[in-house]
Amino acid sequence: MSERSYWNKYWSRRRVLGAAGVGAAGAASLALVGCGDDDNGGGPSLSQLATPTPAAAATVNPFAGATPGGTLRGAITGEVPTIDPYGNVSFQTKTMSAYVYSRLFKYKTGLDILRADVRPTGDLAQSAEKTPDGLKWTIKLRPGVKFHNVAPVNGRAVTSDDVKFSWGRLTDAKNAARAQVEFVDKVEYPDASTIVFTLKQPWGPFLDSMADTNLLYIMPVEADGRFNPATNMIGSGPWLFNGYTPSKGYKMNKNPEWYEKGYPLMDSVDIAIIPDNANRLAQLYAGSLDYLAVPASDLLDVKKTVKDVQIASYLGQGLNFLWFDGQDPNAPYVKDERIRQAMSMAADRDALNDLAYNTKQLKAAGIKVNEKWNNIIGNGWGRWSLDPKDPKMGAAGKFWEYNPAEAKKLLSAAGYSDSNPFQVTYQYPAAIYGKNFDDSAQAMQNYINALGIAKTSTDVQDYSSKYITQTFLGNFKGVAFGLETGFPEVGNFPNRLFTDNGFNHGRVKDPVLTKFADAQKVEGDDAKRVQLFYDAQVYHGSKLWYIPLQIASGETWIANQPQLRNNTGFYTLGYGAPTESAPYFWKAKA
Repeated sequence: MSERSYWNKYWSRRRVLGAAGVGAAGAASLALVGCGDDDNGGGPSLSQLATPTPAAAATVNPFAGATPGGTLRGAITGEVPTIDPYGNVSFQTKTMSAYVYSRLFKYKTGLDILRADVRPTGDLAQSAEKTPDGLKWTIKLRPGVKFHNVAPVNGRAVTSDDVKFSWGRLTDAKNAARAQVEFVDKVEYPDASTIVFTLKQPWGPFLDSMADTNLLYIMPVEADGRFNPATNMIGSGPWLFNGYTPSKGYKMNKNPEWYEKGYPLMDSVDIAIIPDNANRLAQLYAGSLDYLAVPASDLLDVKKTVKDVQIASYLGQGLNFLWFDGQDPNAPYVKDERIRQAMSMAADRDALNDLAYNTKQLKAAGIKVNEKWNNIIGNGWGRWSLDPKDPKMGAAGKFWEYNPAEAKKLLSAAGYSDSNPFQVTYQYPAAIYGKNFDDSAQAMQNYINALGIAKTSTDVQDYSSKYITQTFLGNFKGVAFGLETGFPEVGNFPNRLFTDNGFNHGRVKDPVLTKFADAQKVEGDDAKRVQLFYDAQVYHGSKLWYIPLQIASGETWIANQPQLRNNTGFYTLGYGAPTESAPYFWKAKA
């Protein structure tokens, strides 16, 4: 069945939700993460992976009356550090890359598919088969897929040589992301359409790793000197690169030869850089943006101001935490867990929730909001996350309660007092993640200062030049406030946070957590794997190498202009929405 035929059949059985909103493409710069994969022995076919189970009979075809053409207009909050997806770990870079570059796999989105339930399907891959022992995967490329018809590539076919070149860039010693694919022993390329991955051990989420927008983007071999991927983008995805202007934004045009014939429906994409929240709102109110992720504090005003605005929301699957540099073993917050416990107890998580997500006002207006707390696995992960307020946390639960008096006692027992405080630099990036993040970062610093036993100096960092290249990678001194990268598979959290790799932000070396990170990789039984995650969250709940806080715990609210169509429920994982959602959007005529 052709891709278009599949979609026509798919939409014939979809239901239409009552409210319309933008999917993760609408929140491309904010999208976070999703759910785990099963290890199914001989391995499901791509058709099994791709076909969603219908939730209800369709009443309307969302493509009925579609009018192709027009420009999808959005905004991001800051500069793209580089346009080369192998040149930086920034979410802005990954989101931009997802418009242009294909991956071997992507996620199948749809109106009735929850974010936590989307599964990998083929992008460049036509088929995927694994051996019964789970150690070897054979990928066949989709025939006839071409790179963009731009010099020097000029629309030639994608081959395994391009996958080989791109795999080399991903696993280059200078690329910190290589740690995410260290489970691969070797990759072979027996012919132009075949790639064979041999693994060091069975890896249940293998297809999720291949679909992960933090990892393998397929570039043409011509990127090795015949064009510069730091200044130009040539891929095989649904959109053609049409330029990036610092401080202004970037533009894309539709790829008329994308393998999903007839898509994208819109002709172009125009993403503006607008750092200031008030300016972004003004552009939405003026009709200059088709969609915007809006702070919860502005949601009620947006509903009043934009006539017939379509409001959608999703619960993020990312994570916000404090972490410590880990470089100085004699630093108080490294050698004594009571310091970390005290900092956690200094945080009023319900107040932080209200600050970031305006929970009290929205509840008073009759809007349902999420008030759960993040654990080291964010609460948006559903069954994988253990609520810190759950009795299953046991004695560790007390370290999550707001209790400044007990926090001071812990600090006193550790040898610190008002007359003998310790010094610490408090650092975070500003003007990149939005007002909610900035307000929460400042509030958490105030909570620490209120204890009177730690004196903080502030380092508000530029995201591109310092935070993402140094602090995020653990190269700093003191305490940092930030967000974890978006992932498509829950196992990436322990893999990054508790093992020896370049993304272990706090240089954590805890043998119990390292053992957990290794065990969850190979556990194929879903219930047993969930229990592993629960056990790890209970253990970490008192160690608190990372102190989970409340950004990314509540709803992300998306305001959409009334003309934008097919944007309800196209939520995906990671930063892949430019490929997985945006091609199916269209605008109704006014």
